[in-house]
Amino acid sequence: MMKKLLVSLAAIATFGASWAQTKWDLPTGYGANSFQTQNVQQFANEVDQLTGGKLKITLHAGGSLYKANEIKRAVQTGQVQAAEFILSGAANENPLFGVDSIPFLATSYGDAKRLYVAAKPAQDKLLASQGVKVLFTVPWPGQSLYSLKPISTPADFAGTKMRAYNPATTRIAQLLKAQPVTIQLAELGQALATGGVQNFLTSSASGVESKLHEQVKYFYPVSAWLPRNATVVSQKAFDALDKPTQDALLKAAAAAEQRGWATSEKLDGEYMKELAAKGMTISPPSDSVKKELAAIGETMTAEWLKTAGAEGQAVIDAYRKQ
Repeated sequence: MMKKLLVSLAAIATFGASWAQTKWDLPTGYGANSFQTQNVQQFANEVDQLTGGKLKITLHAGGSLYKANEIKRAVQTGQVQAAEFILSGAANENPLFGVDSIPFLATSYGDAKRLYVAAKPAQDKLLASQGVKVLFTVPWPGQSLYSLKPISTPADFAGTKMRAYNPATTRIAQLLKAQPVTIQLAELGQALATGGVQNFLTSSASGVESKLHEQVKYFYPVSAWLPRNATVVSQKAFDALDKPTQDALLKAAAAAEQRGWATSEKLDGEYMKELAAKGMTISPPSDSVKKELAAIGETMTAEWLKTAGAEGQAVIDAYRKQ
């Protein structure tokens, strides 16, 4: 009788272990209303469904668990099992993280996808060396040009006050012979009202959300760069899952990547339509402006390559051969 009882208890323990629920935390620095955050939430929901509730991922939006600049480190050190962050935010660690933010290198969703494919092996290897496995990445809409006055030729930039918010945008202003002025998005409306800025690069999403159409009338969809967010998992946490749960996680991740890219492109078009409906003049840049921006892209790619070395060169070569 005792032997049967022990066998029964062992069977129950085995069954319980096989159905034990795993709980993960996934912080992101972006708000709950962002399409990126909504996509990650849908991913978490699908993981729950595909694993029959065996893996539960709790999303912490808006920097509520860790601040945006702390999130990558938190997953590296095992403080959280999974995370989402913008890859280029880690470019100070290694230039390879910033390849998708080289201005005017990839200026469409098609080009951004080719650049992603070219950079993925090197970026995945780099993150793997930090104990992090990439699940999926999704781009933001491209950074485009807003101006108070029409921009017909590169000379129209000369002497104007151009908003800058990072080293890349400062460098773009310098190369266009404009005067870079450091202004954060929250201060942009006031700067426009007081003549503190005359043109700048930001996304169609920012244009809608910040109601820039109320002050700026000209929009040129140059898509200077399409930076990507990465959703990742600690390799240690991934390895602790059984094979069916790993497979379910990867299946949901593949769906999230495909859905995220399509949503980003769709929203970019919708935001531009909304800006046009609210009175902005939306038109492609002139050939001379396009040529100048492409030349700036070449200059800034060369400058990036000086810091990225042979690995960076291999990524750019692979991108250009596609």
